[in-house]
Amino acid sequence: MAAHSLTVGFDLDMTLIDSRPGIKAVYQELSARTGTFIDADLAASRLGPPLEHEIRHWFPEERVAETAALFRELYPQYAVAASPAMPGAREAIDAIHAAGGRAIVVTAKYEPNAKLHLDHLGLDVDALFGSLWAEGKAEALRKHQAQVYVGDHIGDVVGAHTAGALSVAVATGPCDATELRNAGADVVLADLTEFPSWLERYAAEGADGGDTAT
Repeated sequence: MAAHSLTVGFDLDMTLIDSRPGIKAVYQELSARTGTFIDADLAASRLGPPLEHEIRHWFPEERVAETAALFRELYPQYAVAASPAMPGAREAIDAIHAAGGRAIVVTAKYEPNAKLHLDHLGLDVDALFGSLWAEGKAEALRKHQAQVYVGDHIGDVVGAHTAGALSVAVATGPCDATELRNAGADVVLADLTEFPSWLERYAAEGADGGDTAT
């Protein structure tokens, strides 16, 4: 595999960033402003699908669009500073660049808010695509000819395979290693701290580098 041809896609929430504390804070504020009960801990525990999926648990359909818009308006103030990078996130991106490759982010998150996270944390990616979920992520992955897509959700496995990319899953989000394997992930890592060594094997062998999760 030629190093310069390497493109790796990443999911954002619970893959590159731990957005749970920030998203919990947004849901708490959303609840206060709308007068509607939201279990913010529960909502923050099942990140992955588009925002509207979660909003429907708490609001009637006719209020989903306006409530999602309010959530996104509140997001920069309450979520960005509160959300740290996941362990190994910077090192994973650096490893790709050191190999002469490109790192892109493909996420279901609203793209302007996703960019705020990347800028705040100084995560130096080469391209960002937002508002894409599951099969929809394949559009961006194909556009950049990504060979690998890294994510924490079974929806990310679907996106990778739809794009014809290798699915590398990290068991750091709502789906555990068994769920990710059962969904068809080609490689399951405990977290991104294992990614640089896996990438080195993948680049050297032109193969999946093995499944290192326990």
